[in-house]
Amino acid sequence: MDDTATAPRPDSAVATQFELSADQRAVLEAADHYAREELYPLAKRMDEEEWWPADAFAALGAQGYLGITVPAAYGGGGLDLLSAGLVTQAFSRWNHAFALSWLAHDNLCTHNLYRHASESQRRRYLPGLCNGKLLGALALTEPGAGSDAIGSMRTSARREGDHYLLNGTKLFITNGPVADILLTYAKTASELGTHGVSAFIVERKNFPGVSVAQKLNKMGFRGSQTGELVFRDCRVPVENRLGSENGGLRVLMTGLDVERATIAAVCLGVAERALQLALEHAKTRRQFGRPIADFEMIQAKLADMYVWTETMCLMIYRVLSACDAAGSEAGGRGIIHAQTAASVLYAAETMARVVSEAVQIHGGSGYIWESEINRLYRAIKLLEIGAGTSEIRRLIIARELLMALG
Repeated sequence: MDDTATAPRPDSAVATQFELSADQRAVLEAADHYAREELYPLAKRMDEEEWWPADAFAALGAQGYLGITVPAAYGGGGLDLLSAGLVTQAFSRWNHAFALSWLAHDNLCTHNLYRHASESQRRRYLPGLCNGKLLGALALTEPGAGSDAIGSMRTSARREGDHYLLNGTKLFITNGPVADILLTYAKTASELGTHGVSAFIVERKNFPGVSVAQKLNKMGFRGSQTGELVFRDCRVPVENRLGSENGGLRVLMTGLDVERATIAAVCLGVAERALQLALEHAKTRRQFGRPIADFEMIQAKLADMYVWTETMCLMIYRVLSACDAAGSEAGGRGIIHAQTAASVLYAAETMARVVSEAVQIHGGSGYIWESEINRLYRAIKLLEIGAGTSEIRRLIIARELLMALG
């Protein structure tokens, strides 16, 4: 079941359409072509071996696929969030694990750093993050902390002269084992609770006191490196604090909404690929002397999958456009907070339905570990957990609706 031998492009029956501009359509088509040719052949080995293709990531910089939303003055593409979502969608069609690592670098680290960094910090770090010489990650979640990531945070940062000393552990960090730059959150005033957190730019390989405790072996999104990081008196210069002391909550909350809106595009790309695989299998798999695509029950499943995927697309594009319109300071409150939670909630749960039906259409072959549809099926649960669980997303939506009415 070597799925790298052939890589059919999504045809017009599956390719998602929307009122995109000519430039945005070009972004989606170019990213799809690049991912199909360069990233898809890596997917099988990444899944089988939890292998990370470092050279492939570095090549993205030369092709202009890093720093999508960063201005050209710092080496980025200078595009909007919807365009970044289109790249996410295209990459996720062909190699969702690689797309997740790219997203952690480009959105969670690089985009947030650009929005909140000083000019000197931008000049120091953004060019390397945009050309691929530096790989970024977000270090937030800790052992024992999940949905209450800030309230349960135990990692501390104590100032001593012109440095902070960071102590603590971060867990489930995407890109953690391979990252050069860690956008890290730590308590600088524990007595202030959630308002006593600061953000730091940590150079994993250059600052003494930070290490990779373990690389985690995952059920899905294999090859996207995930690990545990330990900080023991890690010396971080004061000039590497991102924003003001105890101002980390603002940095985090304005970034979370953009993260959720963009992660929803991962769901869209996975759903599109699952539908394409289901269509191909239904047309070629024969039972009772006919392709199973001739049977109305299979046709009904395909029709439902198409409707679900198209509605995902409409919502995701709309919310990404809303994030662009809201500006860099919005987030963490108001209707945009509810919209981004709704987008990833709907996308993740709807994607799960699409992929589940695709496995059903594949029958026994879909249950085999090495098959591509099985690889997609093992991945989908993460997107109902990461960036806030489905339960947390529902709470956010309800809270913002009730506040708006109150």
